[in-house]
Amino acid sequence: MLTQSAKPHLLLLDEVGYEALSTEQAHMLFQLINVRYENGSIIMTSNKTFGKWAELMSDEAVATAMLDRLLHHAHVLSLKGDSYRMKDRLKVGAVNFE
Repeated sequence: MLTQSAKPHLLLLDEVGYEALSTEQAHMLFQLINVRYENGSIIMTSNKTFGKWAELMSDEAVATAMLDRLLHHAHVLSLKGDSYRMKDRLKVGAVNFE
């Protein structure tokens, strides 16, 4: 699988951090990032700040090594605001969070 993932010019990983990763999953994600490091572009979205990645990955060393590779040549965009998916529902009052 890792050799296949190294082939595309761009790899998109969406919603990293939606659920915490097991140790095995975190190590596999690290291997994927490591294979692509300086060999292919990655676009990654996450709802977690970098400071919470150790908790997300269940391993501080893996999180640090992964972020080291991801951020080395990165352009980081930090977006804040209301959920885009919920905006129309909130306008009409169709969602009640109480």
